[in-house]
Amino acid sequence: MTNTLDTTATGSEPIEQTRRVVTEIPGPRSRELHERRLAVVPKGVSSALPVYIEKAHGAILVDVDGNQFIDFGAGIGVTTVGHTVEPVVQAAAEQLGDVLHTLFTITPYEEYVRVAELLAEHTPGDFAKKTVLVNSGAEAVENGVKIARKHTGRNGVAVLDHAYHGRTNLTMAMNYKASPYATGFGPFAGDVYRAPNSYPFHDGLSGADAAKRTITYLEKTVGAEDLACLVVEPIQGEGGFIVPADGYLPALQEWCTANGVVFIADEIQSGMARTGAYFASEHFGLVPDLVLSAKGIAAGLPLAGVTGRAEIMDAAQPGGLGGTFGGNPVAAAASIAVFEHIEQAGLLAEARRIEGTLKPLLLELQQKHPIVADVRGIGAMLAIELADPETHEPDGAAVTAIIQHAAKNGVLLLSAGTYANVLRFLPSLAVTDEQIREAVAIIDEAIGDHAGKAVLTTV
Repeated sequence: MTNTLDTTATGSEPIEQTRRVVTEIPGPRSRELHERRLAVVPKGVSSALPVYIEKAHGAILVDVDGNQFIDFGAGIGVTTVGHTVEPVVQAAAEQLGDVLHTLFTITPYEEYVRVAELLAEHTPGDFAKKTVLVNSGAEAVENGVKIARKHTGRNGVAVLDHAYHGRTNLTMAMNYKASPYATGFGPFAGDVYRAPNSYPFHDGLSGADAAKRTITYLEKTVGAEDLACLVVEPIQGEGGFIVPADGYLPALQEWCTANGVVFIADEIQSGMARTGAYFASEHFGLVPDLVLSAKGIAAGLPLAGVTGRAEIMDAAQPGGLGGTFGGNPVAAAASIAVFEHIEQAGLLAEARRIEGTLKPLLLELQQKHPIVADVRGIGAMLAIELADPETHEPDGAAVTAIIQHAAKNGVLLLSAGTYANVLRFLPSLAVTDEQIREAVAIIDEAIGDHAGKAVLTTV
């Protein structure tokens, strides 16, 4: 099936949903802008691809030189519904003309309340829920931990190997990989404990055995009586789109419930229809105590939320939660439109369509190229892991080469994984089957080209 979503850009000339390369990549105007950027933007704010985007729609990015890229990154899972989708843009524009800002904790407004209602409706569980809206995923993580600590009266925070939760002080301590996110930025928040995760491709453990290993670590190293929460990405994002073994996550949740530990699902990258369900927790039969959402929740406007059991969320005292821009009216209006668009455009089915088209193509790459060691993921959250066929060592250089080759040919790809050897696919749900096949053909070519160069190097 081909995606039939509207491809007419809002407020500008229509953007044809095709790949087009008209200059070298990056082009002259992008290079000029990059020189200006180097003078005023710190090097810590790096970019994966220094092409400067002028406009976008659907699954296509257009740079200042007129090159058009098939976007398989979606702003790292943010523009899940597609770039500049008309109902979302219209909702935000209308809100801009009404109220830009009042601060919900001073004079509230309906849009914030409506987003909270929608999150209560669409997150797993049929119990009473409440939501606090904030600005970013990292801020949602911070607030989730804060609420769990207040509710339990405990300090300890448990996370899993290969986790990524943000760049704030607490979330840097929660991340598995220090470089580049935390190098030189300490000291970090304490009472954070990292337990082994389930990584079927590498550990070969069943869900039950992996859960036993995790729980044993938590009981022996932390002690349940000192643990406020366990924060888990149902599908690990930056860690490499790691899908845990069957039964792993439910076993952890059962242990948390039995021991009074708040189970927090970090759905910042995996939520909002990305996997063919509103939240990836649904694929594993999870009903988290708290769900963290961000990225795709407002299609590009800054918004995030912590949604959870009412009795846990109400643990914080009046004034203990909030922030100047959290739940901004314009971002909230966009989020309402995102929820409505997911339903009206049938985007859960579109995510499943994307998996049905893309995953078999990736499996074909695995059969063709020994360097493709694993194919995994759910919905429009898929990945391939690359490793040396003989030594089985992670091959991050191959991922870098593939990304560079794809960029020069009009396809934007992203890496992931602790060893940067995972190629992740995060297209918007507006991507067509034809665009998917075109992108995979370019990846196929890039892998073959890299393998050929590797052979020449060893000869």
